[in-house]
Amino acid sequence: MKQKIKVYTTSICPYCITLKRFLEGRNIEYEEIDASNSEEIQNLIIEKTGKMSVPVVVFNDTWVQGFDRPKLIELLGLSE
Repeated sequence: MKQKIKVYTTSICPYCITLKRFLEGRNIEYEEIDASNSEEIQNLIIEKTGKMSVPVVVFNDTWVQGFDRPKLIELLGLSE
């Protein structure tokens, strides 16, 4: 079974929009989780990454904070 990609975002985050366009442009399905109004989700992000900042991509138990294109390409096994 293919591992699901989770993307933590907020509605006012420009890098979140860029990340979603990046994934959609490559026909990559993902589950979007809005961290705006959930203290529980925000605390999870802080626990896993050390700070509350979005976007965050989770794939195969690896957490990538920010829109780090090279790291995402490597993590997801994509080509340029």
